[in-house]
Amino acid sequence: MTATTWTERLRELGIALPTVPTPAAAYLPAVRTGNLVYTSGQLPLVDGVCTTVGKLGETVTVEQGADAARLCTLNGLAAVHALVGLDTVVRVVKVVGFVSSAAGFIQQPQVIDGSSKFLGEVFGEAGRHARSAVGLAELPRGSAVEVEFVFEV
Repeated sequence: MTATTWTERLRELGIALPTVPTPAAAYLPAVRTGNLVYTSGQLPLVDGVCTTVGKLGETVTVEQGADAARLCTLNGLAAVHALVGLDTVVRVVKVVGFVSSAAGFIQQPQVIDGSSKFLGEVFGEAGRHARSAVGLAELPRGSAVEVEFVFEV
């Protein structure tokens, strides 16, 4: 990796941070306490529209779910950047991924890999993290995926 900052790394990858999605209720997109930043759950939103709706194993493929998890991650990075600046990130600590799952669907880890792999592309070794991938019946806005993060800054 030749970039000297995380924002330069994003530029190298040809990725621009989006505007932070507006919260759908009474919460903040991200909060800092001490040297940790916690994001709220991030949906695969583009300009306020959920791009991937439905259930994995029913109407959404694993590949589509992984792409949605990547978009959730990009929105999470935007929330961190707006709060403390992306270049203050020391490492990714934890990823929690929620997958709207049809009965019998058990590939939640492969879906949330879309997030984990993207964090590795951006942060390299500092992007390796602890993780949970959970299947649920429903998510806000009918989203197929929601992801939240903890970053050390």
